[in-house]
Amino acid sequence: MRIGITCYPTYGGSGAVATELGLELGRRGHEVHVISYASPFRLRGYSERVFFHEVDTGGEHYPLFKFYPYSLALAAKQHEVALHEKLDLMHVHYAIPHATTAYLAKQMLAGVRDLKVITTLHGTDITLVGQEHSFFSITKFSIEQSDAVTAVSQFLKDETIKAFGCDDCQIDVISNFFNPREYYPAAPGSDKRPTLAPPGVKVLMHVSNFREVKRVADVVRIFARVRAETPCVLVMVGDGPERQAADEEAKKLNVAEDVRFLGKLSSSADLLRSADLFLLPSATESFGLSALEAMACGVPVIASRVGGLPEVVVHGETGALAPVGAVETMASAALQILCDPERGKAAREASIQRASLFTAEKIVPQYEDLYRRVLAR
Repeated sequence: MRIGITCYPTYGGSGAVATELGLELGRRGHEVHVISYASPFRLRGYSERVFFHEVDTGGEHYPLFKFYPYSLALAAKQHEVALHEKLDLMHVHYAIPHATTAYLAKQMLAGVRDLKVITTLHGTDITLVGQEHSFFSITKFSIEQSDAVTAVSQFLKDETIKAFGCDDCQIDVISNFFNPREYYPAAPGSDKRPTLAPPGVKVLMHVSNFREVKRVADVVRIFARVRAETPCVLVMVGDGPERQAADEEAKKLNVAEDVRFLGKLSSSADLLRSADLFLLPSATESFGLSALEAMACGVPVIASRVGGLPEVVVHGETGALAPVGAVETMASAALQILCDPERGKAAREASIQRASLFTAEKIVPQYEDLYRRVLAR
């Protein structure tokens, strides 16, 4: 199949999954064309049968084009690539604006080729953007006009139906996944612990885009309570608007010397293999890809009991879940895993086992099957 993929290229779960899907489809013999305003952060180097097309947002040749909408430029590029590369379908990630632009590209191709549009919902496009009054109707329209719609969790499917009142919407739940060639447990003596902490010092980790919803200040608060009971360091991977708040909280709680801010990384796999515990106290998560990738590396997860996280993290087995903002409860659960070797070992083994249900080898064929069903209509 010839497949177009549009996603946001920025640091975050939707772009990561969309890019990994494209790479995996390429490995499975399909031709994939990624269309966005910048190369996605996980599209590293050359990959056979995977091609990137940059959207020209314009604006430099005519003053009025200073406000040239990205969505129109994207629709034009999707149409151009679909026409020239003879795409069978366009798989877009996020309803706004990507499903809308794909619908426009489809209409532009009418009579030339029947471009199928598949929309994958990732969360913010439904729980936040799509419910804004000014975007509500166009989000609903774009979902309903897609040839197929998927959601990354049962939670998100239910939220979509509830938010838009589309009880007749056919939404397939296809979970996020990880690449086991990259995310896997550390072999004895092969991790990078010496670069993160001295022997005997535990490593807690958080990976995100540091948006408000991630509650990174809570990450620091949990760490401070754990550090008061056992030697440990906190490794913060990523960056974003709440970075300063996290830094200030670390200084306020007098733990700044043991908090490492590493910035954005294209892959956190090597670091995760050196961690003892992963913290994700988000206000909401439609799935929790970072938690899954941590578990795949054998790292137990302490997270909020919200959204799709209970579909990934099994409370009492692969870590623990607690209400949003329950810093003391999360810290207590963390200490139980960190300070009890038997419990820690059991949680690591359970995390690896649970993560094995979400490998690319198990999830990507579900997308391929959906593609074939849509193309057969």
